[in-house]
Amino acid sequence: MKLLCFSAEGQSRLGLKLDDGVLDLTAAGYPRDLKDTIENFEAAKKEIDKICLGGTLPLLKEDSLSYLPPASSLSKILCVGQNYKEHVEEMHKSLAMTYPPEPVLFSKFNNALTGHRSPVKLSANAHCYDYEAELVIVIGKGGMDIPKEKAADYIFGYTCGNDLSAREAQKKTSQWLIGKSLPGFAPAGPWIVTADELDPCHLDISCRRGEELVQNSNTSRMIFDIYTIVSYASKFILLEPGDLIFTGTPAGVIFGKEADQQNWLTAGEEVTVTIQHIGSLTTKFI
Repeated sequence: MKLLCFSAEGQSRLGLKLDDGVLDLTAAGYPRDLKDTIENFEAAKKEIDKICLGGTLPLLKEDSLSYLPPASSLSKILCVGQNYKEHVEEMHKSLAMTYPPEPVLFSKFNNALTGHRSPVKLSANAHCYDYEAELVIVIGKGGMDIPKEKAADYIFGYTCGNDLSAREAQKKTSQWLIGKSLPGFAPAGPWIVTADELDPCHLDISCRRGEELVQNSNTSRMIFDIYTIVSYASKFILLEPGDLIFTGTPAGVIFGKEADQQNWLTAGEEVTVTIQHIGSLTTKFI
């Protein structure tokens, strides 16, 4: 099942992505929002299936929608850094390179969250803007101290993410926060694919800067897999339904290039993250 949020007539609506369009569940009388759907998915799924069997509502075209982030503004946004070996190598090629012994966790503020095709303004207070294609976990059930072997039970689904970064701000201190949490710097979407529909540990992931393919990898190359990440994060952080976890980016970021080849993102450009079995997330910079 693919669930998305979009805006219509000044209201937030919940949609269901089908092969030939998007079904407006809100217009069909579906009473739940996304958070309620995540928290009560077994009951919600029965209601959605009943609406689909009715087949009375016209489908909306994907290109006509004004997408909202596929999560609540109250969701926590956690991120994992340095989680693909090739990315670690490109970032530390001139240093004594070691892989992290444990997941490197940081966070973004909630107002960094934005949706598919939403414009992101590049601040004049930073200049070295970079992309990071990432698979994003959507937590379905809250908890702490989750065993790795049970982590799958706590995952609602997955979406595409772009961990946008202002690199010179990120490097100012050992804490990455100010380089990661500018408004709109956590694009996610276009929809959430429920966990039963894919294997998160074997998904092709890529990023295009305009027409140029700049990142191309597979989630099987993660240092810490999806279930390890959820289990580890829950040792220190109370995970709650609707929380997002960006799981790290593969090689190919601008920051990993030689200094004379670092052609940073500028206003007017578009970046598209594509993940197998999920879809494509496009961000335009202004």
